[in-house]
Amino acid sequence: MSIIEELGGILAIVEKDLKAYYFKPPNISWGILFPIVLALSFSLRNPEGLTDLAPGLIAMAALFGTTSMEAIVITFEKRVGALERLQLAPITLASILISKILGGTIFGLVISTIMTLLTTLFLGAEITNLLAFTVVLLLTTIVHSALGALVAVSVKEVFEAQTLSNYFRFPMIFLCGIFLPLERMPTALRYLARLLPLTYSVEALRATMVETAEVILSDIMILTGYSILLLYLSIVLFRKNQE
Repeated sequence: MSIIEELGGILAIVEKDLKAYYFKPPNISWGILFPIVLALSFSLRNPEGLTDLAPGLIAMAALFGTTSMEAIVITFEKRVGALERLQLAPITLASILISKILGGTIFGLVISTIMTLLTTLFLGAEITNLLAFTVVLLLTTIVHSALGALVAVSVKEVFEAQTLSNYFRFPMIFLCGIFLPLERMPTALRYLARLLPLTYSVEALRATMVETAEVILSDIMILTGYSILLLYLSIVLFRKNQE
């Protein structure tokens, strides 16, 4: 099969998934409302600090938007046999999974862009480096979409994927500098936070919005590495489970 035919198959699957699963009102509202409610609950003591939470809100929207939908789409299609039918098409297993990850990435970008507009319009947040912000946001959605795919191919049911995802998502929310700066955490937790990709997303987004851009390059490189690693692991596990 030629590269053009392979890309055509990927785009066809992405288009089908976006129409069938992603852009439904409940899915969009979940990706936006949950981060806002969580942030408000933590900022009741300091309402003026909402602006400082803007990078974390955007990162959380990307995290929950991508991982939640990957868990639903992949595990649901495995259960009803739709994923097996896709394998009958002239397209590789890797391309099938990449198409699923791309769908989650696009949805995550839409959700996080809406959150960006909300934080800039209503919280007074500002983007000081638009190009770097865009690159970081894209990498953030790719990383966590690949993470969601890795979780989804590891289980059989939607509820199992959602439960397993929560083991990653909630520790990341509280360890990755969204509500509490890393320098105020105990040493052990700071080391643990440095193992989580969301830490670098929050750090880089904050640098493009409220601080200098000194750490952006290193954060971008680390996020790129996580993207490649998680994509590779999800493809390997997907292929193994199809044998």
